[in-house]
Amino acid sequence: MAGRRVILSDGEIGYDTLVIATGATHHYFGHDGWEKFAPGLKTIEDATAIRRRILVAFEGAERTEIPEERRGCLTFVVVGAGPTGVELAGAVAEMAQHTLRGNFRHFNPADARILLVEGAERVLPTYIPSLSAKAQQALTELGATVRTGVLVTDVQADSVTIRCGSASEQIATRTVLWAAGVEASPLGRVLAHATGAALDRAGRVVVAPDLTLPGHPEIFVLGDLANYNHQGGTPLPGVAPVAMQQGSYVADLIQRRLRGQAPRAFRYRDYGSLATIGRAAAVADFGWIRLSGFLAWLAWLFIHLLKLIQFGNRVVVLTQWSVNYFTRNRAARLITGENPLPLRRSK
Repeated sequence: MAGRRVILSDGEIGYDTLVIATGATHHYFGHDGWEKFAPGLKTIEDATAIRRRILVAFEGAERTEIPEERRGCLTFVVVGAGPTGVELAGAVAEMAQHTLRGNFRHFNPADARILLVEGAERVLPTYIPSLSAKAQQALTELGATVRTGVLVTDVQADSVTIRCGSASEQIATRTVLWAAGVEASPLGRVLAHATGAALDRAGRVVVAPDLTLPGHPEIFVLGDLANYNHQGGTPLPGVAPVAMQQGSYVADLIQRRLRGQAPRAFRYRDYGSLATIGRAAAVADFGWIRLSGFLAWLAWLFIHLLKLIQFGNRVVVLTQWSVNYFTRNRAARLITGENPLPLRRSK
């Protein structure tokens, strides 16, 4: 129809039906300047940049003979103990304890300090307390230190400042990884300005029961960008199963419209939650059964394999996972980009 256009950086596209699912970005709670020192994990590019920071920190520890600088290089702080933060802390701990073993001459990678800080009173605060305790135990066994009830008050290139109660502490570190919060894509504000749609405090677009904008049945918003509060009165969590079910629903609804069939409201089915911690370690809450450790990790693998399309893809991924399990993914030790390492420094 006339007037329905999406303006792009390289032109524009007209539409009959528009589906918007631009997700969420990192939330620094008013301290956007921290982002350059504490990157988050949302995209493949983010993952590559984080891998680079971690490996560069170990290389920096190898290139200095100054104890204080080496301690800063070998201190890794992960902010936020939700599923992403727990997995990041576990991955860095496994890298230090196993993947990089024997790779350096002047220090032992296992001496690295991995610190996971969380403002709530336990890790994985959305899980039941017993599974949170299991997750913290697994992290401790991997060599990570967990500190709860701790808030970050400042992040700099070479340090992070935390506060517990009235006491503040500055930690020397070259590597801070952010997993403490998310906010909706900036496109939500653009959409609200163009259509008059309502936004919540996190910048998510408030949608109707069929995931459309009120007054605009041709526009669907789903995933982390949508505030769907028609099931229990609270917004659905920003997890992959929600977005996947909403995507399937919208595809079916568009087909129904084309066939002239009556629409139906979206209903999310919660099949449970899974969080990986490290090699053969995870927690799972399916409601009717709760698992931890190796069994939960196997459940995580099995479910992710089932979500892949085509049998061949499942075989390839299973083979890759098997190789990574036995080799501890040593082939992924790749630093990309410009050389960020300082000159070798002596006392």
